[in-house]
Amino acid sequence: MTTSGPAPAAPAAPAAPPAPKVAFDFDNGNFIRDLITTNGGGGFPPAEAIAPGDTPVYTWITLQFQTAWFDALAPYHPTALGVHSRIARRPAAESATNRNKNIAGLHASYQVVKAVFEERAPVMRMAMTAFGLDPDDDSQDPTTAVGIGNTAGKAVVAAHHDDGMNHRGDHDGRTYNALPYADYTGYTPVNTAYELTDPTRWQPALGPHQRRVGGGPGDKGVYTVQQFLTPQLRLVTPYTYKDPAAFPLAPPAHLDPADPGAYRRAVDEVLDASARLSDEQKVKAEFFEHSPVSLTWAPRAAALAHDLDLDGWAQLFLTTALARFDNLIAVWHHKHAHDAVRPPSAVRHVHGHTPVAAWGGPGRGTVTDLPANLWSGYLPQGSHPEFPSAFTALCSAQAQAARRFLGDDVLDWTHAFPAGTAQTEPGLVPAGDLKLTWDTWTDFENDCAASRVWAGVAFPGTTQRSIPFGAQFGDLAHDFVQRHISGDTED
Repeated sequence: MTTSGPAPAAPAAPAAPPAPKVAFDFDNGNFIRDLITTNGGGGFPPAEAIAPGDTPVYTWITLQFQTAWFDALAPYHPTALGVHSRIARRPAAESATNRNKNIAGLHASYQVVKAVFEERAPVMRMAMTAFGLDPDDDSQDPTTAVGIGNTAGKAVVAAHHDDGMNHRGDHDGRTYNALPYADYTGYTPVNTAYELTDPTRWQPALGPHQRRVGGGPGDKGVYTVQQFLTPQLRLVTPYTYKDPAAFPLAPPAHLDPADPGAYRRAVDEVLDASARLSDEQKVKAEFFEHSPVSLTWAPRAAALAHDLDLDGWAQLFLTTALARFDNLIAVWHHKHAHDAVRPPSAVRHVHGHTPVAAWGGPGRGTVTDLPANLWSGYLPQGSHPEFPSAFTALCSAQAQAARRFLGDDVLDWTHAFPAGTAQTEPGLVPAGDLKLTWDTWTDFENDCAASRVWAGVAFPGTTQRSIPFGAQFGDLAHDFVQRHISGDTED
């Protein structure tokens, strides 16, 4: 008996990288756990590479890495289909160990680094060489781990090439002097940094061009005015829905011009929190502000707590990254629509020069005679309107995505802060070694929400409403990724 057609392809032998200079167990190791998320203790990109306030940029970049990991591993999975690539499934023998998956994942990462985080490309190039990989191998042979990784990474980059983020700074054909991530929407604030004409609307803050760690007399020189950070983010193409306007969010009741009492109560709630700041609250405020730490390390902690395999790490990281990304697009849609005032402007509007009790600045502790117009939150104000709370919604979206993926609420994460390591009050806070512990994702998201009030950057009413708003994007991300894991996609 004979059959027509080509014979099935014989399984390719696992790729054998050149002799490494640094040991890494390609067969049993996990490149996400052992290499990518361990630089500097877990942040990727590294914590020093992106400023704490650059959350939209960080979210956009990390999503591409984590989508590339998923797509690079998909051909070695029994059913999974890539998000941006459709590489033919490889024979099961090629995934008997993690070797091909690790090689494909690292090459996919390098393609993303070169395109959207090029200042880190030389570092990753050296790392790949040290592990015995050839960063110059740009092949896209779909039967090899190198080719699969390169194809997956390039496909993700291509999908975000013109997604609305303007990462090249060449919107509308700009050829010279590009302005990466610059606004092209024409947003203009109602208030200036010098005059609050509408007390419900965002007022850009005025601050030193170069801020000394801890603030204070060291802040000298040119002062600059905030700009709305990447207002075009609301126009970026999401993955799990078509239009952010499909997720309504009523205006913040505490900023209703018809209810001045609610406005004043919201202001006084923030001042009361400022006056009661503990070392633990200060440290948590800084921790959650730094998204390369708080947002990246949490999924890592959960993956370790649940002893996930390499596929599980890639799937969890994509699920949480996607939840954050699509959530942030909708958050920016509403930030632009509501254009809400931040607490410092509201405090000045309500109390003027009247003395209030509040945190008095680095090293001052709580004072009772602080002129309200001189009050500042423990952390600088975000470069965007207040409502909804971006960090709260991000934490909530990620927490819900992880709960759905893992099937429980367990986080089991302890993070240590040695004495005196706070950035706002270095050498003083915390007074002693401090350990922050979150047993569950619910604990984590609640602390995240409260930290925005402790920091003096958001009103309690805003953070309370931002938790359920963010959670719905965790559900959407989970369902989206599960369809790709099972291969049940419509495209």
